[in-house]
Amino acid sequence: MKLHINGEERCFPDPVPPDPFTLAALIESLNMKSDRVAVELNLDIAPRDRWPDTVLKDGDRLEIVHFVGGGYFS
Repeated sequence: MKLHINGEERCFPDPVPPDPFTLAALIESLNMKSDRVAVELNLDIAPRDRWPDTVLKDGDRLEIVHFVGGGYFS
């Protein structure tokens, strides 16, 4: 399965039925913490509570933004 993530084409193993490749599984496979990212899937924001039910398809386009903490405030 080919996905376009942040403008880069990436290949992932095809899902084996009955287990679909979900957005939650993708975030986990990328070793990202789900509470620190936001995802746009095919130009729509993907609500975090729907990630386990959001099945990815070959050719989907995703933008993943990782939140970074830190900085100094006076």
